Amino acid sequence: MAIPVALRVDFKASQLRLLARKTKNGPQARRLLALAAIYDGATRTEAARIGGVTLQIIRDWVMRFNARGAEGLLDGKSPGQPSRLKDVQRQAIVRLIESGPIPAIHGVVRWRLIDLSQWIYEEFRITIAKQTLSRELRAMGYRKLSARPRHHAQAEGAIEDFKKSFQSAWMKSRVKRPSMSKIEIWFQDEARIGQKNKITRRWAKRGTRPSAPRDQRTSSTYIFGAICPKQGKGAALILPFCNTEAMNLHLAEIAKAVAPGAHAVLLVDQAGWHLSAGLFVPANITIIPLPPKCPELNPVENIWQYMRDNWLSNRVFKSYDDIVDHCCYAWNTLLDRPWKIMSIGMRQWAHEF
Repeated sequence: MAIPVALRVDFKASQLRLLARKTKNGPQARRLLALAAIYDGATRTEAARIGGVTLQIIRDWVMRFNARGAEGLLDGKSPGQPSRLKDVQRQAIVRLIESGPIPAIHGVVRWRLIDLSQWIYEEFRITIAKQTLSRELRAMGYRKLSARPRHHAQAEGAIEDFKKSFQSAWMKSRVKRPSMSKIEIWFQDEARIGQKNKITRRWAKRGTRPSAPRDQRTSSTYIFGAICPKQGKGAALILPFCNTEAMNLHLAEIAKAVAPGAHAVLLVDQAGWHLSAGLFVPANITIIPLPPKCPELNPVENIWQYMRDNWLSNRVFKSYDDIVDHCCYAWNTLLDRPWKIMSIGMRQWAHEF
């Protein structure tokens, strides 16, 4: 026969009934009332009848209450089945995901959960469901994300090399600069906006296929845009062509937006009109070319995506003038949100000094 377990002496029946009235947890209230009856002199059998349980469960409640008080009578979360994967196996999965599949060997160009489950079975003889594997990957910090485009001919290490050498590159223009405290980092690019428009993702019920208007006509124009992320400002022109003459007009517009007495370091890609010998570069601007085939370094690419997603996609433009009007509206709305320019455009490698 089990030895009787006494209730802790620092509580009274009235206290337990008060706690039972205050709690919003039904099972905890029932257990508190059963133990309150014992404090009042009821037998364990009577307490079991009040709680609707067996004597053994009453004993378990007493042990939990003695150890942790009223908190011990709350239901804890079930630990569930132990994971089938060990740390060594998780590390192998991480290496596999980071290295990516080899199409000629694995037959896929991206890992799906079903592919990883099959690999785990072939490698470790462990059967794991897709849902379970998804939880494991999320616990390790992995999410299913959109991949960032990268040019197929991008030189190995070009981006990291440019980030390391960026400061020394623009410091060569020391004669033209007033002081370090008055340097503004600007990024510049162009976007073509036209009647043959893009369709973006939109919220819709699962299982449906939402539709959006799309024009097949080809009238278009160009937004020449530049941003200064640290100051949250920008300068843009809507122009019909992409050439040296248009770039000269944009450089003059950027020069007006640079703060008085400051000097702008303007980062551009290596398009022909960006580095043309026919450019007239204002005295308060120094142009620094980005490495070839590295659009990831230019945050204006992300600005274009933001503008298309919010104002310029999923619509039909009536005419060329209508395109220009919408481009002006989109850019001016962006300028009214300097915090958005800062959020999208700030790059640590460009603004850390």
